Amino acid sequence: MRIKVDEDLPRAVVALFREAGHDAKTAREEGLGGAKDPLVWRTTQREGRLLITADKGFGDIRKYPPGTHAGVVLLRPVEDGIRPAVQLAEALLVQFSVDRLAGSITVVTPSGIRIRRSG
Repeated sequence: MRIKVDEDLPRAVVALFREAGHDAKTAREEGLGGAKDPLVWRTTQREGRLLITADKGFGDIRKYPPGTHAGVVLLRPVEDGIRPAVQLAEALLVQFSVDRLAGSITVVTPSGIRIRRSG
């Protein structure tokens, strides 16, 4: 799966997805460090990548309806820091084939994973 990890997440998250065999890039690696959300979104969609982010704005189904994009995974830890974000990414990789999340909005919290699909 082609993935872009937003700059609001630690590098350890992109490393997990790479280790799982995904073509994962960070926004920073692609020159998008500090870029506004619309530019990150357009670039991610043009590349056909699933966006993994902690920015809850990307979880708005009115603005980003499932089925109209390559997909969004929103990691929502209850604590700040590297470890909580990594734990959520690990939980996602253990419980789901990331390829099956294409086109959906997936919210990952310590209490569970919700997937919103089109239709």
